[in-house]
Parts: sequence; C-alpha cells; structure tokens
Amino acid sequence: MSDVIGWLTGKEDPSVRFFTLISLLGKPMDDPQVVESKRAIMDFGLVPSILDKQNDDGTWGDDPRRFYTDKYQGTSWVLLVLAELGADPKDSRVRRACEFILDRSQDKESAGFSHMQSEKTGWGLASGVIPCLTGNMAYSLIKLGYAEDPRLVDALDWIVRNQRADDAENGPPIGKVYERYVMCWGRHSCHMGVAKAFKALAAIPPSLRTRQIEAKIGDLAEYFLKHHIFKMSHDLGKVAKPGWLKFGFPLMYNTDVLELLGIFAGLGIKDPRLDEAIEIVREKRASDGTWKLENSFNGKMLIDIEQKGAPSKWVTLKALCALSAYGLGI
Repeated sequence: MSDVIGWLTGKEDPSVRFFTLISLLGKPMDDPQVVESKRAIMDFGLVPSILDKQNDDGTWGDDPRRFYTDKYQGTSWVLLVLAELGADPKDSRVRRACEFILDRSQDKESAGFSHMQSEKTGWGLASGVIPCLTGNMAYSLIKLGYAEDPRLVDALDWIVRNQRADDAENGPPIGKVYERYVMCWGRHSCHMGVAKAFKALAAIPPSLRTRQIEAKIGDLAEYFLKHHIFKMSHDLGKVAKPGWLKFGFPLMYNTDVLELLGIFAGLGIKDPRLDEAIEIVREKRASDGTWKLENSFNGKMLIDIEQKGAPSKWVTLKALCALSAYGLGI
C-alpha cells in the first residue's frame, strides 16, 4: 500500500497529491506538504494548461454562447473540471469564468442554470434550465469559493424547491419547470439530475447547510438507497445502467457507483443498502492496489487527464477514500 500512496503523492500531479494529502491522509490545510501541493496546482500541470486556453472574457471556445452546447470544451464544462481539479478560487482567471457562468447561464428569475442564453435579457434562458447542469454549476461554484454568494444561495434554493427524487410512485409532476423537458422531469426522476443535485448539496460546508438543505440531502440519499445506488429499485435483481459500473473521471453530466458512494462516504451515511456498491469498488481493485480508468471523455475535452484502460490516480484516490470511510482501510 505504501507504493500506492507514494504514487498518489508524487509531485507530477499536484491536484491528486493535494487531495490525497487532505482527503486520504487527513493532513491539515496548514501542513507544509499541503500548502506546497495546493500552490503547485496553479503553477504546473493540468490547471495552468486549461487556463492558458482561456479567452479574455473568461470563456473557452470560439463562441461564448456555446458555454454548454460545445461539449465538452464549453465554459460550463471547463469550469466543472477546474473545480474537480482544485483550482484556486482566488485566481482572477477562475473568477472570470465563474462570473461569466453566473451572468450568462443562470436564469435571474428562477436562479437555476440554463444550457442556453436568452437573446433578450443576456442571462440564462428560463426554458433552458435543467437539473443536471444546475447541480454541476452549483457544485463548481461552491468548490470555487462562491458558497456564500447570494446568487449561489438562490441556486441552491432552486434545487431544494424543484429537484425531485421521485421513483415513479406518483404521476408526472405539474408545473412549468417540469413540463419543458420530459427526459429531465418525467414520471421517474432523471438519475443524473438527482446525482448532480446530491453532489452539489453535499459539497456545501456543514455550517452553511440550512434545515431545508439537510432535508433535501436526506431525500436524495434515500432515492439512491432505494436503488442500492445502481439497480432498478422496482427490480433489485437488475442493474439500471451498466455504464454506472465503469469508473471514470471527470464524469461531466454522468455518474457512476464510485462517485455516488463517495458522496455517501463524505456525508457519513452508513446503510446496508450500500454494501453491494462497496463490494463492487473492492472487486475492481487490481493486484497492484490501483483502479483503472474505465470511462473517459478523452479526445472531447480541452485536455486529456488520464489514459483510458490504465491505472488511474483519480479513480484510485476516490476508491481508497470511499473504502476508508467504511472502515476498509487504505
């Protein structure tokens, strides 16, 4: 295991090194190694490579209006990757990107995030607000220093008010926000929308969680527990989607067993309905103590992060953190 820890804390990938030190090894933020690795994230490697491609207005790509539809190189996708990699919230380039998304993607009336910009108002088009994007942008902005920004607080309220965790117990929901996209708001809640909302709310520092947010976290957690994370809740003998059993990073709008188990672990939720997911993670471990990158957006992002099919530092780190949280050691 010391070989794996040494691999994860190698200086060639400062983001992995930083998160290994604080999340897996439990070192405090003022530890010299943590301070050094956090600084290194902005000095070399993936994050500077991404920021070097940024336009002056804080966007990426040839057309700033395609912040979502330019998959996976538009600004909303790049912002999510920067958040996952631990980019510095104080960096002016990072803040420009955050402000662009808040100005152009967020619908100022509902506070949800839209996949398109209104030609009339310039901000997010109300009819384009979708749950997975709202969850992803809320998560990104929390990680990038906006947890207490009133605009982000309003977006979290949108999630609390609108994000469903319906398992087809009732009929289709009623209301304009639900009627625009059947795939997002059908009789059965979209798994991806629930996953990204769950991820966003779980990222809120506990001291900032309201009673309503805690209740919504409980609702979303129960949704996944009903599914044992990856199964059909109405037939637990079947896997809902085989792709959720293939681990990847980053996952963009998608999710997998490891991402969801990591959220449960971070929230300190223990439940026997998680046991099968835990066992899946354990079984995927290679003889050398690592996990492979099975799912990838390589060739579609601005930069490739890891090699598909090869041992993955990101997947290995996330797997070890999850298993450690459930008392299975590192």
